[in-house]
Amino acid sequence: MKLLLVLALIASAYAQTPCANIRSRAQWGSRATSLTWMATRPPSGFAIHHTAGARCTTQAACDTQMRNIQNFHMNTNGWADIGYNFCIGDPGQVYEGRGYGRHGAHAVGFNARALGHCFFGDHSSVLPTSAALSNTQAFIDCSRAAGQLTSTHWVSTHRNDRQSNTACPGQALFNQVATWPRFNSNP
Repeated sequence: MKLLLVLALIASAYAQTPCANIRSRAQWGSRATSLTWMATRPPSGFAIHHTAGARCTTQAACDTQMRNIQNFHMNTNGWADIGYNFCIGDPGQVYEGRGYGRHGAHAVGFNARALGHCFFGDHSSVLPTSAALSNTQAFIDCSRAAGQLTSTHWVSTHRNDRQSNTACPGQALFNQVATWPRFNSNP
């Protein structure tokens, strides 16, 4: 019960201004990297993913998840950095991955034209928290308002990338995102 109250209080704070409360690379302990700028700025899309791994419910756990994902993407996949532009944990905190204006490594057909945003956890049968879902939608809106997405942007998921063969972001999360404004199943 106490954990739920703490999560609700944290989520309430983040919900007020998700773009102003992005946890920076320095704050979560990112490695130094060299990144490529996006060819198209601002991007026209917002691509949703899940990590298909563990969820995180605290800032310390989410910081660790970001470092683990970055290490996997760099050490195992041989990428220049974490593949996602942004991530979000159960409390609703948005984490800077590659950030705005950077070419992603999250979905082959979307990398150069969409921000890649992942939810920590496996969302095949369970949705992310309401805080993570609502803050992601608010993050999309404030990113557009700040000129970091085109005014005509689309929202889609990794499985909608015609160059990918994946179940990402999991069936439960896919079903939810398919109801969002600007969802496009064939961007």
